[in-house]
Amino acid sequence: MGAAGFGTLLLLLLRAAPCPGQVAGDTVFQPSFIHMSGPRVNSFFLGNSSGVDFSIILSPRDAETGKLQLANCSGSKRAGDWNLDVTPGVNTVKVTVSLSRTLELCLPNATECCPSPLCKVETLQVLACRGSVMLAQLLIQAEIFANSSFVGNVSENATIIPNQAFKPLGSCPCNLTAGACDVRCCCDLECTPDLQQLFSGSCFTGVFGGDVNPPFDQLCSSQSMEYTPEWFPFLCVQSSLDNTPFLGYFYHGSTSTPKVPSFKIPLQTSPGKPFTGYREGDPIITEEDEYFTVPQQSMAGQCVGNAPVAFLHNFDVKCLTSLESYQEGLPHDVRINSGTADFIQQNVVYRAITDRGKFITEGENLLAAEVQCQNVTFAEHYKFTWKDENIEQINVTVFLGPLCDGEILTQRFTVEFLPLNSTDGEELFENPGYQVGKPVRAANLNASDPLGSLNIWQPAGRGLCASATYRPVLFGVDSYSGCILEVDINEDCSLLRGNVTEKLNALIQATHIGKRDNSSYSDLNDWVEMIRLDPFSSNVSTGGLKGICPDIPANLNIRIIFAKVGAVQGIPQQQILAVQIRYHKFYAEFDCNRNEVCWPQLLYPLTRSYTGEPYSQSLAKGLFLAFLVLLAAIMSNPWFSKLWNR
Repeated sequence: MGAAGFGTLLLLLLRAAPCPGQVAGDTVFQPSFIHMSGPRVNSFFLGNSSGVDFSIILSPRDAETGKLQLANCSGSKRAGDWNLDVTPGVNTVKVTVSLSRTLELCLPNATECCPSPLCKVETLQVLACRGSVMLAQLLIQAEIFANSSFVGNVSENATIIPNQAFKPLGSCPCNLTAGACDVRCCCDLECTPDLQQLFSGSCFTGVFGGDVNPPFDQLCSSQSMEYTPEWFPFLCVQSSLDNTPFLGYFYHGSTSTPKVPSFKIPLQTSPGKPFTGYREGDPIITEEDEYFTVPQQSMAGQCVGNAPVAFLHNFDVKCLTSLESYQEGLPHDVRINSGTADFIQQNVVYRAITDRGKFITEGENLLAAEVQCQNVTFAEHYKFTWKDENIEQINVTVFLGPLCDGEILTQRFTVEFLPLNSTDGEELFENPGYQVGKPVRAANLNASDPLGSLNIWQPAGRGLCASATYRPVLFGVDSYSGCILEVDINEDCSLLRGNVTEKLNALIQATHIGKRDNSSYSDLNDWVEMIRLDPFSSNVSTGGLKGICPDIPANLNIRIIFAKVGAVQGIPQQQILAVQIRYHKFYAEFDCNRNEVCWPQLLYPLTRSYTGEPYSQSLAKGLFLAFLVLLAAIMSNPWFSKLWNR
């Protein structure tokens, strides 16, 4: 085969007769005539090549006679788009004729291309001359088609190969001949009905014959099984043929080893020294290329001693411990990587605890002679001073005190990140955006004192609303809270709605929410007004059933919409866009499970709420039952037996 896209190269090896001026039997080209259909052909010059010059010329035919014009020895090694290369050898010279450009079909608005598939039709002559005497002649007839390989933009009508896992690529495998009918191939669309009648009784079967989606043996409608067990109708598969294992619909041809989850906490690996600075959330690294850890609470509520401290993430946690389970944390002489490959030392201040009652819970009583005490850490407060993406300073305050056997210690650990220009330990609002975990700023711009609050419930004890406290809404932290409101069965529904609404409104003492953490009270553009949806409507029902009050706004939903609006010193800035306050109504029903005696439930068959039978029948049965109870009480009395004996 020739080069790709040029078709078959056919060489006609003919021995040419001596031309005028050529010495017969002395020198000759072998072959002397070539039909060329590719971009390159070779021939050999046999004989004495000393002082022989080779040249190539285009030989146009005479328009009237059709004969080639006479050639002379004045040519060169290049003619038109053709090049001639000569390679000397032992008693032979190899001559190579090649096309100097590629042949491509014309695209729209393109030049230097072929308008038709048969692109090149020319006659060439290669001459071997010694001086002005022609020794040999090679005749080449070139008929070259354009390259079939596509170069250019992909057409929108390109063939789409379907996914073989769900659709067969070849729906008729026995169709082997293009443009003709294949005998015994009944799925061949090129077979006319008259031709199919000749072999309709002997068509190819199976997948080769076009049955590329045969029903599988487990299908209920399949009858291919020679022996069908009795349980087959109960365990067979009811499925369409579109769901078939032959197409891979159930099996994609690849398997993977299942990963069994481990219940062990994986060891944390150090990410390396952050020589380019810290980003928000990056773990802080020590000089030993390990995590700087401070005890923190896990998702399960327990304290984890080896929890890494994240850059710009503040926290305040409390952990319970006893003298038996007490463990010392990370030493305070560990140096911290500042973020620029240098290390800073912690500035540690030790203080004695003055009020142990805030940290100690009395445990079991032990004899004074058996009590052992140890000086332990009650609290640790870390303050990181930062600038840009680096840590500038670390101040640590450690409170120590005695812990004895049988006592429970509530340890406290706090971490706070302050910018470099902080004063008096309070953070200036240098970071304009909100940080996750910080309270949302609220304001009451309609009052003389604009300071506002946005809170949720913090229940305690029995979870009653009367004893619940408040905690602020934290930015980026989804929270759910609630409390229990005790009501009477004879509660007035209108008063109940007002009472519930008043308690919910007490959580929101604000009219506006700050867009940023540094919103100014004097600039109204720094705040967004809260969208309040009225909890009541004009058609509120007063409730006609005792113990049931409809349309109680018992659920308050605070929806905060925020977005990232840029970054300052590598820290993403998040801004609040809108706040919506919405009440959700529900039916309040008296709950007998929370009361000592619930007469409506105890005497339910005698009430009109019972609809199992007519009220008159249930009342008669109830009175008859009461009569039997009364009769049994009378007959069990001693004086009744004496009266009966008489």
